[in-house]
Amino acid sequence: MSVQERKQRERADRERLIVATARELAEQQGWDAVTTRRLAERIEYSQPVLYSHFRGKREIIGAVALQGAAEMAVALRAATAAAAGPRGRVAALARAYLDFAERNPAVYDAMFQLDGGLAFAREDTPEPLKDAFAALLESLAEVAGDGVHPGLFTETFWAALHGLATLTRAGRLPPEHIAWRVDLLVDRLAVV
Repeated sequence: MSVQERKQRERADRERLIVATARELAEQQGWDAVTTRRLAERIEYSQPVLYSHFRGKREIIGAVALQGAAEMAVALRAATAAAAGPRGRVAALARAYLDFAERNPAVYDAMFQLDGGLAFAREDTPEPLKDAFAALLESLAEVAGDGVHPGLFTETFWAALHGLATLTRAGRLPPEHIAWRVDLLVDRLAVV
């Protein structure tokens, strides 16, 4: 291994450590607790080292969001692959989405609530975000209904899931009725 390859590998390892540490700290104490000073202390590097990887907290949030989007896409595809029939796939997709949001609140916030400097629904949207949307579209396109644009249907269904996730987490909706809400969403919005 050349010196340059070793340095690139070490740089990538440091970047992964920064992102993992930010994510861990945000999940434990919230995003307000994530500062470059605290991250530098936790990973035992100087703040200038952090700034050599990320220009600030916004970019770190963006990196966590991209990682989360990739993980969400995997979770959605795994859930739908194990389900039978269109209704089963859509219900599994909805449950997997809501489970991901519940298990990873800080990551979910990074993906959809906080400014991570990422472009959504544009040509320059990063691949992990496009892939997470594609994971939704794969199951939802088949139930969009005649004459309904699959992408617009997916956006609407996603918005409903996001609303359920956000309102439940905020205590605005009682969590004990989530299964009923998923069934209602699947049966009334999706044409299955």
